[in-house]
Amino acid sequence: MSDGTSHITLERLAHELLQLGIQARPQGADVPLAGASCDSRETQPGDLFCCKGVAFRPAFLANALAAGARAYLCDQSHATDLAEVAPQAPALVVPDAKFRAAMAHASRLAWGEPDLELPVLGITGTKGKSTAEQMVRAIFDHGSPEPRAGVMGSIDTFDGIERFESHNTTPEAPELWRHLAHARISGLDAMVMEVSSQALKYDRTLGLRMQVGAFLNIGRDHISPVEHPDFEDYFASKLRIFGQARHALVNLGTDRLADVLDAAQAAQDLVCFSADGPDPVQGVAPSLWATDVRSGGGQVRFVCHTPAWERELVVGMPGLFNVENALVSVAIAQLAGIDAERIAAGLAQARVPGRMELIGDESDHVIGLVDYAHNKLSYQRLFASLAQEFPGRKITALFGCPGNKAQERRAELPQEAARFADFLIYTEEDPAHERVEDICAEMARNTPAGTRYVVEPDREQAIRLAVREALADPEPSIVCLLAKGDETRQHRGDEYPAMVPDGTVFRTALAELA
Repeated sequence: MSDGTSHITLERLAHELLQLGIQARPQGADVPLAGASCDSRETQPGDLFCCKGVAFRPAFLANALAAGARAYLCDQSHATDLAEVAPQAPALVVPDAKFRAAMAHASRLAWGEPDLELPVLGITGTKGKSTAEQMVRAIFDHGSPEPRAGVMGSIDTFDGIERFESHNTTPEAPELWRHLAHARISGLDAMVMEVSSQALKYDRTLGLRMQVGAFLNIGRDHISPVEHPDFEDYFASKLRIFGQARHALVNLGTDRLADVLDAAQAAQDLVCFSADGPDPVQGVAPSLWATDVRSGGGQVRFVCHTPAWERELVVGMPGLFNVENALVSVAIAQLAGIDAERIAAGLAQARVPGRMELIGDESDHVIGLVDYAHNKLSYQRLFASLAQEFPGRKITALFGCPGNKAQERRAELPQEAARFADFLIYTEEDPAHERVEDICAEMARNTPAGTRYVVEPDREQAIRLAVREALADPEPSIVCLLAKGDETRQHRGDEYPAMVPDGTVFRTALAELA
């Protein structure tokens, strides 16, 4: 949805891109632009349509123009073919190597630079982005009858106008700027967003001015031929967030801390936090820190120390690692001018769909845990925390690996889970263009000798199997349903067919089989 305002003309846009070092050649009439899109199914009247992607077809442009696009942006390689499809349509042609940068800046300008008026709070890291994002959202929204913060992340997207289950952690530039524009139009107080390594590497966030750039942690992930060629590329992509942020927030508990702190110098100022108390780390003292951390009853409590106040805070979900997520949320909220009472109340009420979601209570023979954990670092922290918080329970871990990306997980996740879990169940998790059976077979080959495991490609049947086995065991257990959280879709091929959320399947199976 556009706000109906023309923010820039095609000729002016070409001039602005030239000032940024991008040679943009306008063709046809000079027309006003009121937004940008790159999916013809989402194009609105007044848009600049961005012709992107290796799978782009000229028919997409025809559809976008029929939907009301006033002009299009394309690279030089496609210019001739697209001019034949739409000879009367105004166009902006840029060099192939500059297309993604041009799309990012053009989207920002076509949507009227909403980040000049709307605080953007960015969070990156290998683990914890979604949880921290939702904690910040809960703090902003506390005490208000209407939502006060927008969100863009791997769980959901909300911008004051649109709300839906997300497919990408950070959307492409035309969508990203649309959501920011909507948040500004809606009068939201801020946009809280997860910033992925892919978004930073491939210029989805290029030109975005963030009030906050928070760095939680780093571990190996997203290394594949279609993502990052190696860890250093992944890490370097993450560090780019600081070049776009006014305030850098850094977790002193992260690996590669010296490199992170060095990169954080690109921001205007630096705030550090630590879940391990006030002691300096590598010579750097935290501005915010936690002491007296304890868990029980599905909650985590700790004393939070900030430059302005000190008090006990409650996180309404298990997971000792959530202290770090709570601390970064406190730091972000303080920078936004939110007081201690509202921070404490919002944090206590924060619930993250599909994150450390307990099903049952500690007196039950079998309890479930739904969590999005899906990479090596998240597994290390999840299972180490479960061993402390749920001692004496057997652990069943049900999970899969996605298709066509992050192939390292197929070795790392079975090996990490086997260190703590008594029973592993391999099943479907967004196989995309691969066979579930092939992915599971690869995981099985990487399972440490002596580890009990089974392959059940059907996720619902796999959950029922986990419940049946746990109920039959005389010892109490916790069944961990990992990676999908509360998602309602599987990614199969190019489609996203519906699935029943893991928690719903678990509750139904438990009621039927108990």
